Amino acid sequence: MAKISVLIVDDSAVVREVVKQVLEADPGIQVIGAAMDPIFAMEKMKIQWPDVIVLDIEMPRMDGLTFLNKIMAERPTPVVICSTLTEKGAQATMQALASGATSIITKPKMGVKRFLQEDASNNLVEAVKAAARSNVRRLVTAKINPIAGVIPKLNADVMLAPPGSDRLGQTSEQVVAIGTSTGGTQALEAVLTALPRICAGIVIVQHMPEMFTAAFAQRLDSLCQIEVLEAKNNDRVIPGRALIAPGGKHMMLKRSGAQYHVEVVDGPLVNRHRPSVDVLFRSVAKFAGRNSLGIIMTGMGDDGARGLKEMREAGAHTIGENEESCVVYGMPKEAMKLGAVCEEMSLGEIAEKISSIHAMLSGR
Repeated sequence: MAKISVLIVDDSAVVREVVKQVLEADPGIQVIGAAMDPIFAMEKMKIQWPDVIVLDIEMPRMDGLTFLNKIMAERPTPVVICSTLTEKGAQATMQALASGATSIITKPKMGVKRFLQEDASNNLVEAVKAAARSNVRRLVTAKINPIAGVIPKLNADVMLAPPGSDRLGQTSEQVVAIGTSTGGTQALEAVLTALPRICAGIVIVQHMPEMFTAAFAQRLDSLCQIEVLEAKNNDRVIPGRALIAPGGKHMMLKRSGAQYHVEVVDGPLVNRHRPSVDVLFRSVAKFAGRNSLGIIMTGMGDDGARGLKEMREAGAHTIGENEESCVVYGMPKEAMKLGAVCEEMSLGEIAEKISSIHAMLSGR
């Protein structure tokens, strides 16, 4: 098999050299060039176009976001963002993911050489391999028409019915659990922005580094009719709200009476991830069972496959994103092979399914 050709674009000579060393330690990857900014990168790309670009955000002459938008408009190419872990960097990186980048590798302001060599080396190699396998055109075309017209968003708390009401009994017992990885930020945006203001409560694990999940949730909240939050310990799972597991923490569903809430905890890596989709799905199988809908979407690896099977065995309806709409048909494929998926659907069909659950259960 041909090696994956990579171009590194970063204004730090140290980062360029270390990233090159880390990537070329894998026999399946070849670094064909490195550039200090996008202007130099474009000159190199005239000679040889890479399979994957590893891109910094903040650079002189042209920033990484502008360069990414230019690439996606002219010749869509898999891009891995290598970004500094800062609040400003997180916001810019969310824009980059929305524009078509496949994944994020974070780098600290200090000790970047050691970090890339020791802490991030495996993640960087895996991110490049996942990017090379991705259907990058799906990243820039994954849009779904809204299920309902846009209505001014209400805070989800005001939609709670008073204790003892029939609506509380119906809606508080329904949970949608979603797990996703590479390409998932765009897939989640496509699905969640299509949902009506009132739908079943949603819990989500998206593989993403610490700090970036807050910016991701804020972005989705600004685009969606539903409320989207980075989850905090003991947050309620209620109609019209989606909770996203914070980077670096596991999230589990818990139940108290007729009400659901989430528990956000530290813990070891599960399937090389924290948060892990399997951890969420297994908790949903235990505490929601047949009153839940499990959905596994685009991503590399097998995280979530076993947990989704436990959900199905507990009576939940389970869905895998189909290959045609996946950026990376990895996690759904593994779930299918394990017998965890009841049916496969496109992103548009997934949004319709989530919307129909609340309508069906509330008698509308």
